[in-house]
Amino acid sequence: MYMVMYVLNEPDRLDEVLDAWEAVGVSGVTIVESTGIQRRRCARRRRIPLRFGFECLPQDKFEGHYTLFTIVTSEEQVQKCIAAVEQVVGDLSDPHTGVLASWALEAVKGVPKNLPQEQAL
Repeated sequence: MYMVMYVLNEPDRLDEVLDAWEAVGVSGVTIVESTGIQRRRCARRRRIPLRFGFECLPQDKFEGHYTLFTIVTSEEQVQKCIAAVEQVVGDLSDPHTGVLASWALEAVKGVPKNLPQEQAL
């Protein structure tokens, strides 16, 4: 089994990503509200009244993003998750599309052996 973690940069696209993952057989996703260091630093700088605060432009309003976690059964399923995300947000190599990582799990408890995603494949 594999853990897939995706940091969604555009919170408004959450339902699109969830629908795309569901379409490729992902049955459960944990969603965590999160933020990154650059957004945090920009927000901190804005609290100090500076005359020339160019580092953080108004369009970079302090809003977080979502980090999604799911467990899938195979590397093939990981690749399907990546493809599904890229259909929604574009190439993950491009800026502001988010970050996706996966890793093998040595031990998993509490997840049914026959995940619904296996039935969908």
